[in-house]
Amino acid sequence: MEVEKLRLLFDFGLAILIWMVQRIVYPSFLYYSKTELVHWHHRYSVRIACIVIPLMLGQLIITGWQVYKLPSLYTVASFSAVLFLWGFTFSHFAPLHGKISAKKHTNVTLQNLVMRNWVRTAIWSLLCMYTLIESGL
Repeated sequence: MEVEKLRLLFDFGLAILIWMVQRIVYPSFLYYSKTELVHWHHRYSVRIACIVIPLMLGQLIITGWQVYKLPSLYTVASFSAVLFLWGFTFSHFAPLHGKISAKKHTNVTLQNLVMRNWVRTAIWSLLCMYTLIESGL
């Protein structure tokens, strides 16, 4: 499979996934009791990691390869966006999910998941659109 098609697959997969998380998963956390959410969150985290980790790693590897082999505004901007998303995810979302796992979350914690996730939703969506435009589809 061509690198460009793989890139589109990873970008599209992450765009769809982040919209599902933004519109369905994170808002649903507000409907659980504290104890139920901690129990569900553990199961959810393990399951979603099996989907998210390969997609994010694949996107990172491909955008890194593209910027190394084919430097252009598109590849540099894409790789920069992916690096930002990794940093933003680990600096903002890992601590919020850690609070849930430690049963130290509040409704504000859960609302922060939704509000801050709009940044990732926008960037992954724009990245997917940029890839679609660049691919000529």
